[in-house]
Amino acid sequence: MSTQRPFRFAVQSYSAESPQDWRDKARKVEELGYSALHLADHYLGDGPALKATNHPHQRYAAIPLMTMAAEATTTLKIGARVFCIDYRPLAILVKEAATMHWLSGGRIEFGLGAGWLAGEYEAFGIPMDRAGVRVSRLDEYVRAAKMLLSGEEVDIDGEYVSLHGFAASPVPETPMPIMIGGGAPRVLGIAGREADIVSLNFDNSSGKIGPAGVQSSTAEKIDEKVRWVREGAESAGRELPEIEIAGYFTVVTPDEASGAATAEQFGKMFGLEAQEIIDHPNCLIGTLDQIAERLVERRERYEISYVTVSDTNMEAFAPIVERLAGT
Repeated sequence: MSTQRPFRFAVQSYSAESPQDWRDKARKVEELGYSALHLADHYLGDGPALKATNHPHQRYAAIPLMTMAAEATTTLKIGARVFCIDYRPLAILVKEAATMHWLSGGRIEFGLGAGWLAGEYEAFGIPMDRAGVRVSRLDEYVRAAKMLLSGEEVDIDGEYVSLHGFAASPVPETPMPIMIGGGAPRVLGIAGREADIVSLNFDNSSGKIGPAGVQSSTAEKIDEKVRWVREGAESAGRELPEIEIAGYFTVVTPDEASGAATAEQFGKMFGLEAQEIIDHPNCLIGTLDQIAERLVERRERYEISYVTVSDTNMEAFAPIVERLAGT
C-alpha cells in the first residue's frame, strides 16, 4: 500500500555561463516552486576521457556552486546527487557539508554514492576497486558519517574508516538528510537501512552511460529495486524511505503524437521499444496531462514521490510542479 508522501520536485544542473547566471538559475528554480537544486559530483573536462564516459560535462565543482546557490536563495534545498566517497576523505566531506548546512540555515541534502564513472577514476589516477569493495566502503562511510554528524567523539577503526580522538564540528542544529544513490541490490539495501532519501539509479556497473544502464531500470526492474530498498528498510525496523527518481529524460510535448515520436527516438538510442521508454520510470515524455497522470500512477506503484528534472526542462515542467507539489 502506498504511503502517498506529498510530491517534491528538484532540478538537476550541470552548468552555468557565469556566477550571475548561476545565481539567477537558483533563484528561478526556487521561484518556479521546486524543492531543491542538485548538482553532480564530477570533475572531468572536455576531452577523450569524458567522451568515452558519455557523461555530461560539469564545468564547475559542486561544493562552491552549492554554497553560492544557498546564498542566493532562502528556501531552496541544495544537494549533490551524489558525492563520490572516493574523491575526498570522509571527515573532510562531512565537515564541508555540515558547514554548508549551517550557512544555508539547514538546507543541504547530503548525497553519498560508491562511485561508478570508471573513466574519471582512470583519468585522475584514483584507484577504482571492484564494485563489492566500493559498496562495502560506502556502507562503512555512511555509518561513520552519522556518528560524525552526531557530535559524539569518534573512535572508529574499521576496514575503510579510521577516525579517533575528536568530535566533528559543526553539529547540524537541524537534521541534514542523507541521500544514497545506487541501482544494484546491495547498495539499495544499504540505502533502505540507512538513508533518508534513496536515489534510484541505473545499474552503472559498465562504468559509463549507455544502453545497458538504461535497460536496467525499466518498469518491471524498478519494481525489483524498490523491493530491495523495502527489504533494507525492514531489516532495520524502518518504513520504506522516501524515494527519489531522477527523470533526466524529460520532454514536455505539445501533443501525444509528438510524445510518441520522441519516445521512439529515445528508444533507438537505448535499445528499447517506444512504449518501454514511455513506461520507463526514469523518463517523463508527453503532454503535461500525461506526465502528471504517470507521476501519480508511479507514486502508487513504486512509492516514488521525489522527482528530478533537468534544468533545460524546468520551465516547461513548471506547470506540473504547480499542480502536484505538496499533494
